[in-house]
Amino acid sequence: MISATPAVSPAFLDWAFAGAALDGGQSGDLHVVIPLRRGALLGVIDGLGHGTEAAEAAREAAAILVERAEEPLDELFKWCHEGLRKTRGAVMSLVAIDAPTSSVQWCGVGNVEGLLLPATPGRARGSITCRGGVVGYRLPPLKVNTVALAPRDLLLLATDGIRTDFPGDIDLDEPPQSIADQILARFAPGSDDALVLVARFLGGPP
Repeated sequence: MISATPAVSPAFLDWAFAGAALDGGQSGDLHVVIPLRRGALLGVIDGLGHGTEAAEAAREAAAILVERAEEPLDELFKWCHEGLRKTRGAVMSLVAIDAPTSSVQWCGVGNVEGLLLPATPGRARGSITCRGGVVGYRLPPLKVNTVALAPRDLLLLATDGIRTDFPGDIDLDEPPQSIADQILARFAPGSDDALVLVARFLGGPP
């Protein structure tokens, strides 16, 4: 499994991921968790198809995100779009956490699903608005939304190798690694590369 994940301060974020490649080969699904001055950039990238070429596209996008992580989300998508033109392309969703204001900005192109699951009852779930397109081939008009966070809220990002009815009845109070492992075990039918990233916002400074 490929990763671009410098350590993020546990003072405000607890995260984990689980993933599997189709038929045990090279996965085209990749996650990034990158520290920022005010928080962190989270992303899940799905190189089109599977195998070596899909993995190459995902790695190229991850390298661009690491290099330019402090830029606005719409600019990150544009940089990735240019950088992936000579690859088969990818779909991805990005989440920029701003720890001091307890908020996230998020945006998606393609079908990497993103959910915000509130820790307290009475608050509505949130989901990323993903626009149809392929980064590196056809970039749609981008829609970046801002959503409030509260301590213990969960952010989940999953590729289309995870069924859309996740997380089902999984106990969301468990640690992120346990949640990610259960989602992969129960909601990945094994017909494609699969990856899920789970992050719990703990509040506090970056």
